[in-house]
Amino acid sequence: MAAVTYRGSSIDPTRPSIARVYDYLLGGKDNYAADRAVGDVFKRDLPGSVAIAFANRAALTRAVREIATTTGIRQFIDLGSGLPTADNVHQVAQRAAPDARVVYVDIDPQALVHGRALLENNDRTRVVAADVRNPEAVRTHPDTVELIDFERPVAVILSAILHHVNDDEDPAGIVRYWRDHVPSGSYFFLSHFRSGNDAETAEAEKVLQQTFGRGRWRTDAEIASLLEGLDILDPGIVPASLWRPDETGTACDVGERQQLTVWEHLIAAGLARKA
Repeated sequence: MAAVTYRGSSIDPTRPSIARVYDYLLGGKDNYAADRAVGDVFKRDLPGSVAIAFANRAALTRAVREIATTTGIRQFIDLGSGLPTADNVHQVAQRAAPDARVVYVDIDPQALVHGRALLENNDRTRVVAADVRNPEAVRTHPDTVELIDFERPVAVILSAILHHVNDDEDPAGIVRYWRDHVPSGSYFFLSHFRSGNDAETAEAEKVLQQTFGRGRWRTDAEIASLLEGLDILDPGIVPASLWRPDETGTACDVGERQQLTVWEHLIAAGLARKA
């Protein structure tokens, strides 16, 4: 649940923020009572749902590490990055490739403040205050232009952000913009809430929509359609826990582990490449 807050530039501790609720569910400290109240609905009334946040974060870490170690890509744009947590994109990428450059994009004021504080002494990162629904503003922002060479392949990170973009805001158009403005050989990592077919998952979706006034859980086919025009790589769009699991991670091959919980099925991930 990456950040996508659409109020003004000031921090309002009385209204829950997607970034801060996500931080709370991951065990962070950068949240307020309003955020914890929402998080507690999931913890109390929807036990097991917190696994979504952890499964998503683990898949993101694996994807960034794989891109940095196997593709030669050294520049990343993380759209809707949220509040800093363990194993942020630049930390994962720069462990594998110290020359990796990362632009974080968010509009949540607290995410921006904390992100800039974390990255103050890292000259290969930038934090851009922009709305992911306006990709042109992101791409042409001076900090983006300073760090990212769009003549060379880029890794575009869309981790748990597009399910906060309503259909009438054209989430596919956001991906299409980036597809059209990065060169061949660029990679796209996407994670997204999957539609469920039971009362518990319907309730989880209802809580998010009532709290934040937005959000759209999508089927695997709808998620795949967001990556139209890109080559979706193996294993395709799958539950995040099953996306290229680590040998020592919590997720193993389907045939070697117990069945995923209903919650682990609710966050999907996929990696695609521009030919």
